[in-house]
Amino acid sequence: MTDTLKIAPSILSADFSRLGAEVEAIDKAGCDYVHIDVMDGHFVPNLTFGPPIIECIRPCTDKVFDVHLMINPAQPHLESYAKAGADIITVHAEADVHLDRSLQMIRGFGKKAGVSLNPSTPESVIEYVLDKLDLILVMSVNPGFGGQSFIESQLDKIRRIRSMIGDRPIDLEVDGGVNVETIKSVTDAGANVVVAGSAVFKGDDYSATIGALRDAAGA
Repeated sequence: MTDTLKIAPSILSADFSRLGAEVEAIDKAGCDYVHIDVMDGHFVPNLTFGPPIIECIRPCTDKVFDVHLMINPAQPHLESYAKAGADIITVHAEADVHLDRSLQMIRGFGKKAGVSLNPSTPESVIEYVLDKLDLILVMSVNPGFGGQSFIESQLDKIRRIRSMIGDRPIDLEVDGGVNVETIKSVTDAGANVVVAGSAVFKGDDYSATIGALRDAAGA
């Protein structure tokens, strides 16, 4: 899958005091998506961005805004994130009682619909919504904090989901602990979108880091 590899730096690890400039920097450095981790302090133990922040940074780039909603409930807020400038809106299967309805709503707003799975959540929960998905996000850490180590058990889950997807036009994204040491195993397992937060933002040369990730993946 590395021939279609997309790199999605997570701005959770960016310098919040200059967020717009950071978004512009990763754009110029060659990112494919801008990954935006929305946390509510309830579903996960941190607070991050809301629609006003996303709306403010939307003019900073034309790159895809990949918005990952780690919030519960998500449904009442979907329209706000769509209007703020999200291109992909991903909800958590664990936080959404009516997952099918949420995915229909996201597509109804003209956005791509994604679903995310925590490390302990089996892929079977998305079997009956595959026809409404544009993206599946496998969490390879427990959500809520940046800088965690990759959970190796998720590689088997990635392989099984890649098999489930078959020839459907669904992106398979992985988020958590992805760096130059782990990216090859992730893409070999079947992922074609990788989220990298601290791996990108910890250095000064974002272009070199993104290039190193592509090289390590064999892309």
